[in-house]
Amino acid sequence: MNTRRPGPEPEQDPDANPASVARSVILRQLTNSPKSRYQLARKLAERHVPEDVAEAVLDRFEEVKLVDDAEFAQLWVRSRARNKSMARGALKRELAEKGIAPELAEEALAQVSDEDEADNAEALVRRKLRGSMDLADRDEREKYTRRWVAMLARKGFSPAAAFAVVGRLIDEHLDGESPQ
Repeated sequence: MNTRRPGPEPEQDPDANPASVARSVILRQLTNSPKSRYQLARKLAERHVPEDVAEAVLDRFEEVKLVDDAEFAQLWVRSRARNKSMARGALKRELAEKGIAPELAEEALAQVSDEDEADNAEALVRRKLRGSMDLADRDEREKYTRRWVAMLARKGFSPAAAFAVVGRLIDEHLDGESPQ
């Protein structure tokens, strides 16, 4: 049995209270995952909530700490660095796309140390490195170097860091294969 009443969606109903629509949209968005104020403001604009109403509702959600860009940035960096092995450069870009202020982004990025970043890069390449690869062959070594450096670049690692990690791991791989 369908318990939903017929008629337009609340945000499409011309008689709906804009503040109620805004609260409903924000709560629905926050149910799925944390969001930045900027993301929520964009969603409200898509739903044609007047800007002054959106600002007032967002201010209230910030007051009660349901919207907190600093906390959002901390969670985002922690999650993406751990689960996606992303470097600070890519994380900084993502935070900017989500409307996080540069100073909040820098505070959040401070969680990721140089050592963490190097460990993530190494782990990414080690997952691709197989014993059956003939990295002693120059063409094969160059092919895999390009692939792995490109993979690390997509994750936000600098070219210098990517080449250093890939070169070191290829050298280790070759040393492991050489007869002792």
